[in-house]
Amino acid sequence: MATATQPMPSDLRISPLGRVEGDLDLRVTIRDGVVTDAWTEASMFRGFEIILRGKDPQAGLIVTPRICGICGGSHLYKAAYALDTAWKTHVPRNATLIRNIAQACETLLSIPRWFYALFAVDLCNPKYKHLPEYDEVVRRFAAFVGTSFEPGVTLSAKPVEIYAMFGGQWPHSSFMIPGGVMCAPSLSDVTRSIAILDAWKRDWLEKQWLGCSVERWMEIKSWNDMLAWAEENESQRNSDCGLFIRFAQRAGLDKYGQGVGAFLATGTFFDPSKYEHPTVDGRNDALVSRAGIYDGSAFHDFDHLNVREDTAHSFYKGDKSLHPWQGETDPIDPLEGHKQGKYSWSKSPRYDVPGKGAIPLEVGPLARQVMAGREGAASYQEYDPFILDAINTVGPSILVRVMARMHEAPKYAGLVRKWLDEIDLHDRFYTKPVEHATGRGFGSTEAARGSLSDWIVLSDGKIENYQVITPTAWNIGPRDRLGRHGPMEQAFIGAEIQNPNDPIEMGHVARSYDSCLVCTVHAYDEKTGKELSRFRIGEMG
Repeated sequence: MATATQPMPSDLRISPLGRVEGDLDLRVTIRDGVVTDAWTEASMFRGFEIILRGKDPQAGLIVTPRICGICGGSHLYKAAYALDTAWKTHVPRNATLIRNIAQACETLLSIPRWFYALFAVDLCNPKYKHLPEYDEVVRRFAAFVGTSFEPGVTLSAKPVEIYAMFGGQWPHSSFMIPGGVMCAPSLSDVTRSIAILDAWKRDWLEKQWLGCSVERWMEIKSWNDMLAWAEENESQRNSDCGLFIRFAQRAGLDKYGQGVGAFLATGTFFDPSKYEHPTVDGRNDALVSRAGIYDGSAFHDFDHLNVREDTAHSFYKGDKSLHPWQGETDPIDPLEGHKQGKYSWSKSPRYDVPGKGAIPLEVGPLARQVMAGREGAASYQEYDPFILDAINTVGPSILVRVMARMHEAPKYAGLVRKWLDEIDLHDRFYTKPVEHATGRGFGSTEAARGSLSDWIVLSDGKIENYQVITPTAWNIGPRDRLGRHGPMEQAFIGAEIQNPNDPIEMGHVARSYDSCLVCTVHAYDEKTGKELSRFRIGEMG
């Protein structure tokens, strides 16, 4: 769908990019080689909330996994829990384990596929040819022909074979339902899953990415620990991880892309014994990967009632700031919206932090690993100080954001192995629920890209309101009613652009967030308003 968009500061431009996830224009102004302002413009209308109005309560289980071809399992996971809480279901222990396994395996797919196919190819840009590791980076990470590219992308598919073992297919499975899961795995399914996971861990995670055992990597507890690890021996130094850390520092990826410096994680994975009867109020205490907010100096407990969606600069009626249970999705013509100062189809999610008001927050692997460093974890909950120490030591950046994501590969692999061992093949996987005609539910998870949530309102046995907030919306949403930039907009500001005709620095920032939109950057000179370049981030080669 071609959508008219208003570049800053002048001219009307049509920008269709034609990729399945949707389109994102990143418009920046540059003054003396430095980005001084940015606008993230989601240029495609989706409207899934409108599709779901008046439908059967279980329609979300079918419709929302089609929102994304990469994170469909995550959409199913949170849609199931939204109905679990609305219908007050019972979820057997086995069902929780299998939901956890499937969710984690989908993220394990995304980690190497994102790094090699989407992020690392930009490291081959000629800007870096003067760096001593450049030839080796090109040899390994060049798109399609790199020696690490092909095995990294190919082996990334192995974890979702485990997902398909339980879910019947991937993507777009619908096997998670209120009350449990629609599967009855055999001993053969479980043992095959263990073999697949162990092979993926051995062949990619340890042999190619780390150059050491998972156990050695997990001994890292601080940023300085990681730097020492990267020089500890030749195997680790020459691993893809060791090469990336060294090259990224020389390339300055630790110096920009900070963002808003405040983070949100809604948490994911449940301890089976703590969430047999899912409720909204009991959710936080049952989480394995914890929920919370870090405002840059202090932690706060997550409460979904503090979430707001601001439409001041979005192509929807009005400039309201509403909780999703009261949320409205009433689109307007973008040409009319531009007259009102609106410039994106994305809403602007905000969180009402005590004492600070409704502020923008970054979501994603960096956010959830910051939350993992919060003191006070229960015995069944994740505690890991590594990335919080990185934030406190060197601050957020492209490099830290990447390492937070890659750090999740060994962590999630260990969790999946543990949960596979805990499945009781002689126990049940489903409890038939009572389908209440009215109610409200909230379901959320941590998809590969960050916090992903559904809010559902039921009336007379139908969906009265359904609102989805994706991690991409949190990160790429436009300014709000107070003029505050969204996280990605803020991350662009201050970046130094070496070549305005090939602003690879903006590509690094956008890719580090891994927004589920294909990006084009338009760069303008702040003094003259002249377009300097147009850089398509979604291309490889």
